[in-house]
Amino acid sequence: MNRRTTALTASVALAAALALTGCSSSGDDKPALKVSGAFMPQPVMDMAGGFLTITNGGDVADKLTSVTSGLSDDVTMHETKNQKMQEVKAFDIPANGELKLERGGNHLMFMELKKQPKQGEKVSIELHFEKSGALKVELPVEAPNHNPKQH
Repeated sequence: MNRRTTALTASVALAAALALTGCSSSGDDKPALKVSGAFMPQPVMDMAGGFLTITNGGDVADKLTSVTSGLSDDVTMHETKNQKMQEVKAFDIPANGELKLERGGNHLMFMELKKQPKQGEKVSIELHFEKSGALKVELPVEAPNHNPKQH
């Protein structure tokens, strides 16, 4: 009877440990990133802005650390604070949150464009994240004054 109780207790403890492991913040948990609302206004000079929203449906935060594109060898990330734009090295993407890159706020800058994309075309970019690796995104080129309505 004693062995049976010990075995049962060990089984219950093991099952509880396995159940808790599934809910913990172990190394197996990852950010769950999704990009929406991406666009680039048609450039009027040799630089362009890029805008998109990155939603993280996971329980782990991530960081956007860089952006690359065949359109430009110089793609930078900027934040706007107190109506002043400044370059940043990374953007945080909170767990179960989002990062909005939008006109008048945080955004991407493409400098010294290799070509002038026209409205209706798409620009390929690659977003590089600290934990999630790289994610390829297409930016539809919109009218120069395009500004989606905020909901």
